[in-house]
Amino acid sequence: MDQSARYADLSLNEDELIAGGGHILVAYTMTPAEGYGYLEVAAHFAAESSTGTNVEVSTTDDFTKGVDAMVYFIDEAKGIMKIAYPNDLFDRNITDGRTMIVSFLTLAIGNNQGMGDVKCAQMQDFYVPPRMLQLFDGPSKDISDMWRILGRDVNEGGYIAGTIIKPKLGLRPEPFAEAAYQFWLGGDFIKNDEPQGNQVFCPAKKVYPLVYDAMKRAQDETGEAKLFSANITADDHHEMCARADFILETFGPDADKVAFLVDGYVGGPGMVTTARRNYAGQYLHYHRAGHGAVTSPSSVRGYTAFVLAKMSRLQGASGIHVGTMGFGKMEGGADDRNIAYMIERDSADGPFYHQEWHGMKPTTPIISGGMNALRLPGFFENLGHGNVINTSGGGSYGHIDSPAAGATSLRQSYECWKQGADPIEFAKEHKEFARAFESFPGDADKIFPGWREKLGVHK
Repeated sequence: MDQSARYADLSLNEDELIAGGGHILVAYTMTPAEGYGYLEVAAHFAAESSTGTNVEVSTTDDFTKGVDAMVYFIDEAKGIMKIAYPNDLFDRNITDGRTMIVSFLTLAIGNNQGMGDVKCAQMQDFYVPPRMLQLFDGPSKDISDMWRILGRDVNEGGYIAGTIIKPKLGLRPEPFAEAAYQFWLGGDFIKNDEPQGNQVFCPAKKVYPLVYDAMKRAQDETGEAKLFSANITADDHHEMCARADFILETFGPDADKVAFLVDGYVGGPGMVTTARRNYAGQYLHYHRAGHGAVTSPSSVRGYTAFVLAKMSRLQGASGIHVGTMGFGKMEGGADDRNIAYMIERDSADGPFYHQEWHGMKPTTPIISGGMNALRLPGFFENLGHGNVINTSGGGSYGHIDSPAAGATSLRQSYECWKQGADPIEFAKEHKEFARAFESFPGDADKIFPGWREKLGVHK
């Protein structure tokens, strides 16, 4: 059934829709199934996303039609459609009247992904009007809180050198804590990896007291504050809170130095909101493990990594992994910097919509996945700044001298870029950075050909 007469109005003006503030706007790429017209399928998509179904029903009235989602733009040649969703469509909490990402995804992704007349569809961008923006939690903590703990300028505190305990599974409590201590002698921030939690060989109630002892010893030895991101991921709200409460009790007077990591993609929005609302005093670290199932550049369904990151800011993530923009081991490209800009700035352009955040706290880009001191200068140059958290696992524990030296090499890499120095010349005066060339010779050969002769290193 062609529903374009009801669920499409191509005369609607996007600027007027934005000025009116009454709609969340969503841009998709969409390909109809063979034999179906583009506008016909787009209208069916909008119907299924809101008030309609595939037949006329007797219960529809004039009010119902007032909250129809409307296709307001199509470009069949490029496979693009845009839909305006009235604000009133979205579910609101009975406890406090606020809105939720679950409702947004239920409508804007929902059943429409599986309709027989849709070959494929993927959300590329969305726009949130000021009133709806006010109804999302947003972050309670941001990178400025990390900088404050580290004793840095809260406006431009710079690079936070971090790591992931490696191997990510298989360490018993004592070697796990020792690995943390060795890194903290040179670095700032350690996170649990996404599967680390309460394994039988490394129970949480044994390992966390040891990690806190390692933190205190490293702080005493270096005279610097240290940060730890603890994984509280669990299926159950009560289990999450039990883990979080134990961690806060264990770290006691240093509990402000603890972030809570949640596997936000596999755990879902409910897990993120549980952490955000129950522990607003902690930095909320959103790990996006598993997201590639829908966000991979090869995917033609679901939503993109950009959309995932933008949603994380609405939910209240203090930081989210955003990939390495082609400079690490994961999928992505240099232009992925627009993901970082959207979550860290108060005004930013997405691929289809400009978004004003109206003072909502920023979400920190967390950079992870195959990075080391040699890859960082190019990454910073591409991004244009170094105000990120970088968790380099192999880039720290793979350093030829020690994890502490690996951490120091990361810090030195940032200083090299910040000073605009030539990396080879900088390495001659900074041992840990220089030794990174020997630690990661494959990267050194690729990024800095001829480095052996210039640094006097012989095979």
